[in-house]
Amino acid sequence: MAVKRMDNMGIVVDDLSAAVTFFRDLGLELEGRATIEGEWAGRVTGLGDQCVEVAMMRTPDGHGRLELSRFLEPAVASDHRNAPVNALGYLRVMFAVDDLDETLARLRKHDTQLVSSEVVQYEHTYRLCYIRALGGLLIGLAEDLRHHESPSEEH
Repeated sequence: MAVKRMDNMGIVVDDLSAAVTFFRDLGLELEGRATIEGEWAGRVTGLGDQCVEVAMMRTPDGHGRLELSRFLEPAVASDHRNAPVNALGYLRVMFAVDDLDETLARLRKHDTQLVSSEVVQYEHTYRLCYIRALGGLLIGLAEDLRHHESPSEEH
């Protein structure tokens, strides 16, 4: 039996409303919010009796989903948001964007910071950067330059 698809990626946050607003501003759409609690849910996660607020976000193309979770019970166990990008087990999520400069400008109101001091261009293919957002969450942004047409290439 083969894997059918990657269903979603999950991120634990301390402020669910702020996270939803940030990812909406990035361009994701809110699919739904719910509170999940009880012993049955704890059997899945191994946390016992739990209560967690969840918001499911989806990319505009409908293929990618991001599950944002705010644990009410039990309390958050540790915080990896400020770990360096080469820390074992550290997660980051990368988004393809149409216009990297416009995206960064739009996200400035969320106190985002570039991990490096610049946006880097890889050959004539991508413009890339990592940002820290939501108190340290690592997010990658990539603009595919191969899909941009210069005025001379338009028909």
